[in-house]
Amino acid sequence: MNVISIIQSIVRDAERLKDKHTDAKGVPVNYACIFAQSEAEYQQMDTAVGEMGRVVQETKMGNVYLLAEPIETVADPLKIVKVRKPAADRPERGDADFTLSDYPAFKRKYLGKPGYQIIERPGMEMMELSDPDFDVLAYFSHPILAEVLKVS
Repeated sequence: MNVISIIQSIVRDAERLKDKHTDAKGVPVNYACIFAQSEAEYQQMDTAVGEMGRVVQETKMGNVYLLAEPIETVADPLKIVKVRKPAADRPERGDADFTLSDYPAFKRKYLGKPGYQIIERPGMEMMELSDPDFDVLAYFSHPILAEVLKVS
């Protein structure tokens, strides 16, 4: 299992999802999450990503890591990765979170359209974009996770 290629494919597919449903082109990725499909896969991936960086947030669903060396992706270098424990409500392969220059305008334009929903988190709000033709999700957060965690 090559965790870097899995992360790169999640970002690539999330970029395709974003490009299909928005006019937000060329926006950088700031965070990606791998959704483990089994407990064994979770342990393998968490160990592999852990060797590439340090934990910056522990959540009940898995650790968030700041990578020592960014991973090159189609949407710019990526430095923050989460490995999510398996969950029946998350059968997708993962998600990527994109940085918007004007989140309020994006929210006004797209909220209410098919595939979009708002998710509230402590200190941040996220718009989730899903499409049954894709095995990933795309997120647009305000503020971005790096700002919430105070990492760069």
